[in-house]
Amino acid sequence: MAVTTGTVARQRTLRRPLRPYGVAPTAILLLGAVYCLLPVSWVLIAATKSKAELFSTATFAPGTGLAANIADLAAYRGGVFWLWMLNTLIYAGGGALLSTAVSAVSGYTLAKYRFRGRNAIFNVLIGGILVPSVVLAIPQYVLFSSIGLAGSYWSVLLPQILHPYSIYLARVYAGAAIPDSLLEAGRIDGAGHWLLLRRVALPLMLPGMVTIFLFQFVAIWNNFLLPFIMLGDDHTFPLTVGLYTLLAAGSNQPALYNLIITGALVSLIPLIALFLTMQRYWRTDLSSGAVKS
Repeated sequence: MAVTTGTVARQRTLRRPLRPYGVAPTAILLLGAVYCLLPVSWVLIAATKSKAELFSTATFAPGTGLAANIADLAAYRGGVFWLWMLNTLIYAGGGALLSTAVSAVSGYTLAKYRFRGRNAIFNVLIGGILVPSVVLAIPQYVLFSSIGLAGSYWSVLLPQILHPYSIYLARVYAGAAIPDSLLEAGRIDGAGHWLLLRRVALPLMLPGMVTIFLFQFVAIWNNFLLPFIMLGDDHTFPLTVGLYTLLAAGSNQPALYNLIITGALVSLIPLIALFLTMQRYWRTDLSSGAVKS
């Protein structure tokens, strides 16, 4: 018995993975975290400083003017900042919802249906991932200008709906999360394509759809070039373009720098709230959606 126990212990020791690099991966991750969080912490602290404190105190010394900065930001040009916030919510929320719906249906179709040209379509999508969105901005403006939509909300919303990388993610996720046997069982029970999609596929794809929605929401929320090219009226600007106009005016009016920093801080709050709200949808049990009534 002792020999057997010793043999098992030696086998477990041999199977234990080695860590030749020691703490190096952890150190690299910590450096990456500092690199990402340092600018956010600076914005958080700088937003608390008054106009006199912003350039006269230490970089990470907190100030006393946060409430006044928020009040000035809310009152600037009759509250145009909140209009920019509403526009950004429309662009990011509407665009992410539409993109998630199109990506989920497209990915499910490419993963679970066999039809002529399926591989060609998928290869075109893979090629679309390699094309930077910056390259498409000017052709999209010319196209929307020719049909009279340049300068409207649709000129920013519509280009965000079809996103090749989101369709690719949906296809990979649908292929892994939806068993073919489950679909076959549904067909035997008389379920059609729409019922299978609504009752079987979409519940199983929910964690992947949440991921796609978050990726798209953050990408559209932070998008600058497309609305900068498409929009000319500042009442349709999102936050990125609106804050840029403040930054451009700040070279002649240094007092606006407090508003820019405070606006950047306020613009982070919806993203943080979204992540905290939707993280519960990332489940480990991917088959839970199949047993829901």
